Amino acid sequence: MAEDAGIDLPDLSLEQMQSVHPDITEDVFSVLSVEASVASRTSYGGTSPVRVREQLARWQEILA
Repeated sequence: MAEDAGIDLPDLSLEQMQSVHPDITEDVFSVLSVEASVASRTSYGGTSPVRVREQLARWQEILA
């Protein structure tokens, strides 16, 4: 639906999303942001702030 409209998924209205699946709630918008996407990447080497800080500390120690 978003692709057909030429917009990003978070730009769909709640009503549009609910037309696809009625159980979608406004909470969906909290996971559709760039920040939420980055933060969810928590595996080793991931992009979450926690993992980036770990790698930064690791490399600072290696390069010291």
